[in-house]
Amino acid sequence: MIRVLVVDDHQLVRTGFRVILEIEEDIEVIGEASDGAQAVELAAAARPDVVLMDVEMPGVDGLEATRRIVAADAGPAVLILTTFDRDDYLFAALQAGASGFLLKNGTPEALVDAIRVVARGDALLAPEITRRVIATFTKRGGSTRSDGARLSELTPREHEVLVLLAGGATNAEIADTLVLGEATVKTHVSRVLAKLGLRDRTQAVVFAYEHGVVTPGG
Repeated sequence: MIRVLVVDDHQLVRTGFRVILEIEEDIEVIGEASDGAQAVELAAAARPDVVLMDVEMPGVDGLEATRRIVAADAGPAVLILTTFDRDDYLFAALQAGASGFLLKNGTPEALVDAIRVVARGDALLAPEITRRVIATFTKRGGSTRSDGARLSELTPREHEVLVLLAGGATNAEIADTLVLGEATVKTHVSRVLAKLGLRDRTQAVVFAYEHGVVTPGG
């Protein structure tokens, strides 16, 4: 059973999400929060598997709440939901440690699928989101920072996997590019995340661009 905490400052929105989710046999809404501060408290107390997080809320907003929740030991996956299709929200959410980003005008089926994706430890990183992350770094001029201590732990093959992850490649696409089995690719991805201290593929993309492993247009 996937245990979900719904966070939004509008009661009608929270109720709507609850109705959608509780139809599913494998999903249980274990609580609701109307602001970021309450979300942090409930996440620590109830230990959900996934937090559906609104961005714009009074007091502690969704981005700051995400940072606090993800920073906790064994913190849940956070799925950002917003009506605002803005690049600054997108990138800030990824930097805060969110495992996915969805617009509220999506379908109920997309929401349910997204919850299942992040609940099993994967990241909801659609190709269009990867392109927008790259575009953000292009506007900023990229990054020249490095993290030699952690990056030096990667084998040449793991470095190749990280570069392909940063381009938004799926495990199947990485397998085709490197002529490997998907099970082997999955092992490489897990090792990359472990060595770099990252929780999912989303953080791997952000890390790769922030630390100069890849550059926009490169």
